[in-house]
Order: sequence, then C-alpha cells, then structure tokens
Amino acid sequence: MDFAPHTERDVETMLATIGASSVDDLFAVIPPSLRLGGLPIPDGHAEAEVVREMAALAALNRSADDLVCFMGAGSYDHHVPSMVWAVLSRGELATSYTPYQPELSQGVLQTLFEYQTMICELTGLDISNAGLYDGGSALAEAVNLATGATKRARVVVAGAVNPLYAGVLATQGAGLDLEISTTGWGSDGRATAVDADGAAAVVVQQPNLFGCLEDLPAVAQIARAAGARLIVHQDLTATGVLEAPGALGADVVVSEGQPFGNHLNFGGPYAGVIACRTADVRRLPGRLVGETVDRNGKRAFVLTLQAREQHIRREKATSNICTNQTLNTLAVAVALAWYGPQGLRELGEQCLARAHYARDRLVEQAGATALFQETPIFKEFAVRLPADPVAVCEYAASEGFLAGVPLSRLIPGGDLDDALLVAVTEKRSREEIDAFVDAVARACKEVA
Repeated sequence: MDFAPHTERDVETMLATIGASSVDDLFAVIPPSLRLGGLPIPDGHAEAEVVREMAALAALNRSADDLVCFMGAGSYDHHVPSMVWAVLSRGELATSYTPYQPELSQGVLQTLFEYQTMICELTGLDISNAGLYDGGSALAEAVNLATGATKRARVVVAGAVNPLYAGVLATQGAGLDLEISTTGWGSDGRATAVDADGAAAVVVQQPNLFGCLEDLPAVAQIARAAGARLIVHQDLTATGVLEAPGALGADVVVSEGQPFGNHLNFGGPYAGVIACRTADVRRLPGRLVGETVDRNGKRAFVLTLQAREQHIRREKATSNICTNQTLNTLAVAVALAWYGPQGLRELGEQCLARAHYARDRLVEQAGATALFQETPIFKEFAVRLPADPVAVCEYAASEGFLAGVPLSRLIPGGDLDDALLVAVTEKRSREEIDAFVDAVARACKEVA
C-alpha cells in the first residue's frame, strides 16, 4: 500500500478549514513546559556496535534458559519442539495478518482449520475460533458471549481462578456494567458456595490457581439449574490425562495456548483459545475458518460467518478481535500435531508424576506443608514454607533456580503469605527436582 504524505497545500487547506493559522496553533493549549522538545536519540552506530550493546542489555536478564524454572501461575516452561518454529518460518505462514483473501491464503487457512479441529477434540465442544490474544482476554470474551446469550449481567467467578485472568475480566466488565461476584474456596482448595441464581455465567479454572482439580460435574449442575453458562478456563496440557471439559458439562472452554509451541516470551505474545457449543456460534468472537469447495469442485478453506465481525457489523459485532497473534496460534497447531494423541497423554503423565514427586520431596526434605493435599493435582501445587517465600525465591535464584511464585503476590493480605506455588513440567528431570528441593531446604534455614 502506497503512502503519500500531506503536501504543504494539503496542510494549508486543512488549517484554513478549521480556522488555524499554523500547526503550532493546534497545540497552543498545551503549556510549553509540557511539550516534548525532542527525543534524546544518539548518533548512529555500526551494526556490530548495536548488536554488542543490545546483547549486553539482554545479558542483564536471567531467564528460564539460565535458571531451572519451577514457576507457573499461567506461563509454563514446557518443551518447544524445534520443528514448530522451523515450520512457521516459512514465508506463507510467518505473518499474523488475517487471511481475508482465501485464494492467496490456503496454507494459513488450512492450518487454522486443523487447529480448530484439534481444539474441538481436546475441549469436547463443537466450535473453536482461529485464536484470540491470550488466556485472560479469552476469558473476558467468553463472559461477553455468555452475557449476550442469556441477557444477564451477573457473573460468578470461582475464588481460585487466577487473579491475572480475573483482573482482565474485571477491566472489561467495568465497561460493560457487569456484576461480578467471587466465591471462596474450601479446605479442599475447590470452589465453594457457588450461587448461580440470575447469573449469565459461572467461571472456574481447571486445574485452578492452586493446581487443584475442580469438581466440574458438580459446578455444571449448579450452573445448568440456574440457566447459566459454565465457562471453564482449562489447561490444555492436562487433556491427555483428563476427560474433556465439554463432556463434564462446560458450555464454553477457554485456555492459554502458550504451553504448546510458544516460549515464555517475558509474558507474551501468547495465544488465546476459545471453544463453544453450536448454539452459541454466532456469538463466538474472532475469525472462523470453514471448509467448502471452489467453483472447480476442489476442497478449499475460507473465513466464514463473517457477519459477526467488526469489519462488517462495526459496533454491533460480537467483539473487536482484529489482526491478532495468529502466528502464535499456528505454533499451537504445529505443536499439537507434533505431540499427537499418544504424545499428549505422555506429556500429561510426565507432568503429573513429576509434580507429585516434587511435592513429596519438599514436604519430606524442606519442611514444607502441602496445601489441599487430599485434592488431586496435575502439574502445579501450593506448599507452606517455614520461611518467607519471597526470600526463599531470592535465595534459590542465587543457586540457579526459579523457585516458584509466592502466593502473596497473587492474593495479597490473606492467609497464604507463607505459601509458594510450584509448577513442574515434563522438562524437569529428577536430578533437577532433587537439586531444587535441596536449594529450598537450605534457603528455609538461611532466611528463617
């Protein structure tokens, strides 16, 4: 697309139209002291000098490549198959732009169609879109779907939903005049006192913030009796060992796609996942890829049901998902294809076994107390430590470990200030777990 800047005559015409004598007149209301007087841009440097300086800045960070990572709470250090980004580096795929012209975009469209198919299989639901921004925005979009479908404004959020996701929902909900109420959690770490009367949706996370598995059939029964949609924020890496949430009563399933094919990326960009039942398809946000035949009778893929979207319906659209992180969504698709059903099951089994091993060792060797020990977990768990978790994490980092997330950072001012949230993925070897436990044990003695 060509770009032609305004000519001097264009500028004069526009200024005359609005009654201004110069461009400076447009900014006269801004005091000179508040105006930007120029950016402190240094002189140009040779490429080698720029690379050296940027490398020095990057070296100040300590990432999961430098430290053994046991952090989670929404972002997880899973293996990223090398083939994922090798495939995505192909020119026809290395773009996040929406494939409006199907005759030029069959490769991207077919990959997205296969992604949608795999997401439907994992969630047990009928329809998936072609991706959203991340797990938090996906939750907000799911609630928007539910409020539109039920014509209700009340939303019930389980207390053990990740506060980072709940915060995104609260931000969007403020503009939509939603009435958001939050439940507590019981001694088993699961949602308790769920009152769905008059609610558009009940939101739970599976596994929840504490790593505990929620009783989805029980919550689904409560939501169904009240005419509310059950929205489940599901960790898709668990679907190889857990029954699909759709089969347990979920009406809408959302997820953070980062664990499949996407690096931690300092928190983003990621890929949001959403799937729903057929009844709600016209309220589903974002792009939908469908299969059809062209005029020659050949199989083809196109964007479908576009009347839902903002480039046609404008302010009446279901959402405002424009060009999003489709490249990250394609990474999810390639990674899922790489795993396959058996690989996904093995992934889940390894996470499950290693998380249990790590929790048992922390209790036995580091003096930790497991929280909600009677409730099943998957790859994440919470423990109370005999020392300040923040100080323990700082000590562990000095010994080469990202020890976890202090729950006081997610739920401040509660009775979990001494608790640490630990995530264990398939990447963690037994030797790394043992060394991590020893480091935590030493930290608890040093900082207590």
